Amino acid sequence: MAQPSVYKTGSKLAVRSVHTRFDASSAVPSVLDNIDFEVRQGEFLALLGPSGCGKSTLLSIIAGLTTATSGEILMDGQRITGPSPRRGLLFQDYALFPWKSVKGNVEFGLKYGPRENRPASPSERDAIVERYIQLVGLYGSEKKYPQQLSGGMRQRTALARLWVTDPDVLLMDEPLSALDAQTRLVMQDELLRIWGQERDFADRKTIVYVTHSIDEAVFLADRVVVMGTKPGRVREVLDIDLPRPRRDESRFDPRFDELQAAIWDLIRDEAYQATISS
Repeated sequence: MAQPSVYKTGSKLAVRSVHTRFDASSAVPSVLDNIDFEVRQGEFLALLGPSGCGKSTLLSIIAGLTTATSGEILMDGQRITGPSPRRGLLFQDYALFPWKSVKGNVEFGLKYGPRENRPASPSERDAIVERYIQLVGLYGSEKKYPQQLSGGMRQRTALARLWVTDPDVLLMDEPLSALDAQTRLVMQDELLRIWGQERDFADRKTIVYVTHSIDEAVFLADRVVVMGTKPGRVREVLDIDLPRPRRDESRFDPRFDELQAAIWDLIRDEAYQATISS
């Protein structure tokens, strides 16, 4: 099935001239400098770059958890000024409550989140939670606790908790990096399935995904924002013109290797420098 054109839908997020400095002293370099790009409705956009380029800081600004020194980020044309349930955030370490079961973790946002987002009744909430637990493949594990789950099952629980409150935009900060290599490949496939990669862009969630992995970015994303460091900046925005749906065989497409090589060429020198300097 050919990938529908991303250009048929409008901008969901607009990052405009974002500049961030953690210290007002002129001796402290900027963390982010003049960051500009847009994220389209239903797009899977990856942020990739060397350590220290400000990927996670930028994601935190989009989430409304951190304030930029200057510039702005718009969602549906409205300036982001703080956190919102319309933007869901998934952390690297899952951030599951160890004292709550799979069901308890997944239903948390529906049970304790903003009142206007809560289901009308407990039975309605239970039905929604069950649907998302089934969606991520955890049916039958609802009563298990995080310490009883494998890494992949914990990540599935975190994904269900993220999706269940139905945010417009999903922000993911290296969510698969703690998994072993095999589980990570499986979860990449699962993430695209849960996201609904065969749907039209207008019917998908918008995702901004931070990763260090070039392979992962090329496999998952519609576009990759390649960032440089010292200060963090956008070096290039690459279209990932591999057809969807992406499957295991997509990794053996010659174009897959070409895209990986192009991204590595952009970041190689700075990635090396990141290993020998602070």
